[in-house]
Amino acid sequence: MAQKTGKHYQAASKQVEARPYPLEEAIPLLQKIKFAKFDETVEVHLRLGVDPKHADQMVRGTVVMPNGLGKSKKVLVIAGADRQKEAEEAGADIVGGEEIVTRIQSEGWTDFDAVIATPDMMRSVGKLGKVLGPRGLMPNPKTGTVTTDVAKAIKEIKAGKVEFRVDKTGIIHSPVGKLSFATDKLIDNASSLIQAVLRAKPAAAKGKYVKTATVCSTMSPGVALDVTAFNAVKAAS
Repeated sequence: MAQKTGKHYQAASKQVEARPYPLEEAIPLLQKIKFAKFDETVEVHLRLGVDPKHADQMVRGTVVMPNGLGKSKKVLVIAGADRQKEAEEAGADIVGGEEIVTRIQSEGWTDFDAVIATPDMMRSVGKLGKVLGPRGLMPNPKTGTVTTDVAKAIKEIKAGKVEFRVDKTGIIHSPVGKLSFATDKLIDNASSLIQAVLRAKPAAAKGKYVKTATVCSTMSPGVALDVTAFNAVKAAS
């Protein structure tokens, strides 16, 4: 099976030229070279000209994908008793208070895709940094996941809100939809992510901001994107 998959991958690779593609060409190419038998996730990877070891060069933010992600996220809400009913009515998959914090601490339980917390619970939720932090699940006021408006936060996440954050190597990795999406919808989603990352450029970042960009699906080879337009847009804004 591995050999067969290898042949498919090699065949797909041969259809990708060694050049940067405009996004409007890269997405259709990904859909053309698809060989997996499942609906793959499409991801964008952006290598930035920042040093995330410096706090003033950290890049993070959120973006609501205009066409969703093709999968509803399992949302956990950790809230005080006065907000728990609101969270349940808004569609949260799991709702609780201190008992949830205890379970995550004692079991390392992370069977959820997003976490929202109310401010009054952050004293307890703050203890979960070692478990939630490495998984990108730690609630944060900057990304709207520490809030008293839990209904709004749940709605945004369910609609396709994505949190992005540069990793220690200076790269942002983010899903932008499923390969089965209409081409224009995938392009819209990918463009929304890229524009959000451009808007999040820290003032301390010098030189070329987006060094390289790649779009790929779960099983496909990567397709290099032309970053000239990205950097030009930022410079002109």
